Amino acid sequence: MRHGVAFSSLNRDSKSRMHMLRVMVTQLIKHERITTTHAKAKAIQPLAEKMVTLAKDGTLHSRRQALAFVNEPALVTKLFNEFAPRYRERSGGYTRVLRNGTRLGDRAPQSVIEFVDSPLGNTLAPSKERKFWQDFYKKQAEGGQQQTGGAQ
Repeated sequence: MRHGVAFSSLNRDSKSRMHMLRVMVTQLIKHERITTTHAKAKAIQPLAEKMVTLAKDGTLHSRRQALAFVNEPALVTKLFNEFAPRYRERSGGYTRVLRNGTRLGDRAPQSVIEFVDSPLGNTLAPSKERKFWQDFYKKQAEGGQQQTGGAQ
């Protein structure tokens, strides 16, 4: 049972998990789009949104709170100078998580987390593997059962 379990541990102790999440949020602010596992993307989403909300507040106290969380002080300046004006009219939902197939090594579900209204645009091209499986399932749905070539 999951009584009292508020969030996923991501198979780490609390210190390691918090360090990983801080680094990932810092990289998300720096690059505005990162690819990671789906569980990690869902874990950093509320933290990244909280950083943008702090930037929108714009007070000295909120700047110091952001400095305590984000690892690079230059990115806090970016957060307050670029992100706050960009999301001034938006009252939440600053990030999106898009599924992006699975990792080849261990089949872990991959996702892309990115900021909405980013200057990078929404140019996420599907990976070759993802396109293969989309075509495979599309053909399977159209033509019924598909032969895999194995012994029957």
